[in-house]
Order: sequence, then structure tokens, then C-alpha cells
Amino acid sequence: MINRRKIDFVLLALMVALIAVGCVAIYTASTTVISEHISTANYWWRQLIFAALAFAIMFVILKLPMPIFDILILPAFVLNLLLLILVLFTPAVNGAHRWFSIGGINIQPSESAKLLTILVVARYISKENLSDYRRMAYGFGIMIVPVLLILIEPDFGTTVVFWVALLAMLIASDIPLFFILLIISPIVSVIASLHWVGVLLWIAILIFLLIRARLSWVAITVSALINIFIAMIMPVFWMGLKGYQQDRIMTFLDPTRDPLGAGYQIIQSKIAIGSGALSGKGWLQGTQKNMNFLPEHHTDFIYSVIGEEFGFLGSLFLLSLFFAFFARFIRDIGKLKVRERKVASSGIMAYLMFQTFINIGMNIGLVPATGIPLPFISYGGSNLLINTVSVSVVLKYLNERGFIK
Repeated sequence: MINRRKIDFVLLALMVALIAVGCVAIYTASTTVISEHISTANYWWRQLIFAALAFAIMFVILKLPMPIFDILILPAFVLNLLLLILVLFTPAVNGAHRWFSIGGINIQPSESAKLLTILVVARYISKENLSDYRRMAYGFGIMIVPVLLILIEPDFGTTVVFWVALLAMLIASDIPLFFILLIISPIVSVIASLHWVGVLLWIAILIFLLIRARLSWVAITVSALINIFIAMIMPVFWMGLKGYQQDRIMTFLDPTRDPLGAGYQIIQSKIAIGSGALSGKGWLQGTQKNMNFLPEHHTDFIYSVIGEEFGFLGSLFLLSLFFAFFARFIRDIGKLKVRERKVASSGIMAYLMFQTFINIGMNIGLVPATGIPLPFISYGGSNLLINTVSVSVVLKYLNERGFIK
């Protein structure tokens, strides 16, 4: 049964508004206007079909009895792992094995893996009477399986989303902060490895913080050695990256080093956003898009299309929608009393928020180009479907609010 008094219609309305903005943006991004000639690709109506399908699935999820919903999570997760294995044997698209093509529609199992992995991890790390060590072991042990399969595709950007979601779930499950420090320390070590002085300074800071946390000297020593090892093998890891991955990182640091190659996307994206000025060039009038200077303008770089055609005001409106959406999301998580549901909702919010930050940051040159779509806005049926279903799960948790901590 759906309890209308417990459904957050504000969160639902904000998500619908984002999807509507996305459909409008995809329509203008897929429409080319050159002189009097106007042509429109079919991306926008495909997105509308997936949006309708997503809302139909949302209705089913909200109507589904909670015990049945809980029973289905683990089998769905196992099935998704099988799909992640099978997709590796499909024909490569741009050097990657990520999609099943069915009737002209591409299905990406790594998208559904985000939600299902979050739900399974939340179930196991939320169990009562678990030590902090076992909680982290369950989290990493479950998460590593889909992450490795997605790395083989290869899709490095998506795997980062998994770890961000796991970090949020561990925090929500009340893992001590010094454990969180240990988890993120390898990331800092990777950044510090750019110069040996940075490595020494970071290791000194890490040891100081761990001493303040009153860890044993054995744990402190092991942590320091692991981080030193990570910093030392970074040159080997760098040589193991594919050429296009190295180019993305180097181009992020200096887009002008290859303006017609790896740096082309970022440069054109900045030009499109900057040329929009305050109010934009107008509906369908984006020259970077119409002249096809802006690549992937209906997917990864759709924010640039919005910036070019609707200007700073249009971009600000979209950012305000996202801010209101995530603020409401955080408020709703605070209402959940069941630990598993609160942990799962935190992971869902983290992955949606991280993807939003990365995509917009990529469009304005703050982060390297990663191929991560803008939630609810970028074209992509699998992405829209799973993002909408993810929010549906949170709405269901709110609808069936319990009081067991």
C-alpha cells in the first residue's frame, strides 16, 4: 500500500523537474539548425520513452510489499553480476565492452550494478553486533566483485562512483572517522606521488593523525608502509594505463597541449559555456552545437549546451534544481530510522551527487573528462532508468518508515 502522507512529493517533483529539463536539453542538443535547414535526431523521444518506463517501474516498486522487495535484492544482484560477465563477450564499442544491444537500444549492466550493489552492501554492513573491522570487510568484499568486472570492460570512471558510495555508506553506518581516514589515505598518496616531498609530507601528516586517534604502533606502521608502497608504484600504474586515459589526465592539467586531440572536448566545452554569457544564445541557437564543434553534446557535455543556449541564468536554474533536490534528499535520509535503509539511501545520494559534481566539473574543466553522465539530464536510457529507480527506492523507504534502529 502507498501511504500518501509519507511519500515526499517535493523530492518526487524535483526529480520530475530535472527529468523534464533533461528532455528539453536533449531535444535542443539533438537538433541541428544551419541556416533554414533544421534536423532533429531521435534521442529526445527515446529519452521520453525511458522516462515513462522509469515512472512505471517506480509505481510498481512503491506498490510492491516490502518483504518481497527485500527478497528480490540478492537474486537481482547475482543476476547483474552474471550480466557484467556476459557483457565482456559482446562486440567492443570504442574499445570497451559495456553494452548489450537489443533492438537498437543499448543496455548497460554497470548502471544497474550501482543500485543493486549499494542495496546488498547496506544489508550486510547494517547487521547488528558487527565489529567495525567486519563491517568494512563486508563492504569492501562485496563491492570489489562488480568493481573488478567493470574495470575489465574497461570503465574506470564508473568504478570510482562505487567507492564514493561505499565511503558514504560506511560513514552512515557509524564507522569511526579514523577508519575513513585509512580508506581515503591511498587516494591522497596517489596525488602526493607527483613529488617525493609531497609523499614525505603526507606520510608525516598521516602518522600524526593516526597517533592522535590512538591506534597501535603496528597499525600505524602498516598503514604508513602501504601508503608509501602505493606512492612508489604509481609510475608503474601510470605506464599500465591506456593511452587515452593518460591523455585525459595530462589534458586536464593542460588542455592546450593537444587542442585538436585529447584537449579538444574540454576546450570546446569551455567555449560553449563562456559564449552563452548571461542569458545565452537562445533556444536551438547554440553555434558550438549546431556546427558540431562540441562533441557528445547530448550525453557527457549536455551541460555545455545548456550553458551556451540558456547562459548563466539557465545554468544557475539547473544548479538550483540540483541543490534543492539534494538538500531534500539529505532531509529525507534524516527521517529514516531503520539502519539498513538509512545506509542504502546515503549510498544512493552519494553516487548521484558525485556524478553531478564530476559531470559539471568536467564540462567547466575542473576535473578530467571521464564519460560520467549528468544524472536525469544526459541522454541515456539505462542511466535515467536506474537513477529514477534509485530515488524510487528511497521514496519507498520513506513510505514504509519503521522505527527499528
